[in-house]
Amino acid sequence: MPPTGPGPAPGPTSGPASGPERAGPGEPREPWAAATAATPGTALLANLARGAWQALLAGGVAACLLGVIVLIWPGPTLVVAGVVFGLYLLVTGVVQLVAAFGTHITAAMRTLAFISGAVSVLLGLFCFRGATQSVLLLALWIGIGWLFRGITVTAAAVNDHQAPARGWQIFIGAVSAVAGVVLIVSPIESAVVLTVVAGIWLLALGATEIVTALRLRRGADVAGLR
Repeated sequence: MPPTGPGPAPGPTSGPASGPERAGPGEPREPWAAATAATPGTALLANLARGAWQALLAGGVAACLLGVIVLIWPGPTLVVAGVVFGLYLLVTGVVQLVAAFGTHITAAMRTLAFISGAVSVLLGLFCFRGATQSVLLLALWIGIGWLFRGITVTAAAVNDHQAPARGWQIFIGAVSAVAGVVLIVSPIESAVVLTVVAGIWLLALGATEIVTALRLRRGADVAGLR
């Protein structure tokens, strides 16, 4: 005869388990492991860190090589720069001439684009008349740009008393304006000196980028992102 007394109460069939659940396959067994597990964001960050220092290193090496070439052959470098400048004027002039015949701009803008494009094409053709002409035009172009930039920066810093680094802006603007005047007055001689200065600047810039890239790589190694 089966017992008639109350038997043991059956255990709960549903509800949260009181003990720790067993981790499934591929899941971290500890809470701290979930925080350190690899995620798509971590992989993306690793790729960005790797690409950043590699690109910076390549740019630094290229800048150093270009600086060495400029310092060893300043004359040919200046001629090549003049030819590239002439090509730049030709391409931009043609683009502006094409844009001048577009229908999406007003008549006044179309006229300005046509005049600017025609002048750019004429100056570009002038650069190809000889190395002296291209270097002369390049030096005058840079000198005029420096002069106007220097005047603009200096005037803005003088009138704005709340400008950050106001003293440095005035100094840099004045130096740029003076350098522009020197380039305009003696373009050929100044262009040669400017080429040597550009070579030194490229070397310094390349060395700085290489050092920065190596430091970024070391930081990525420490963070485990490389």
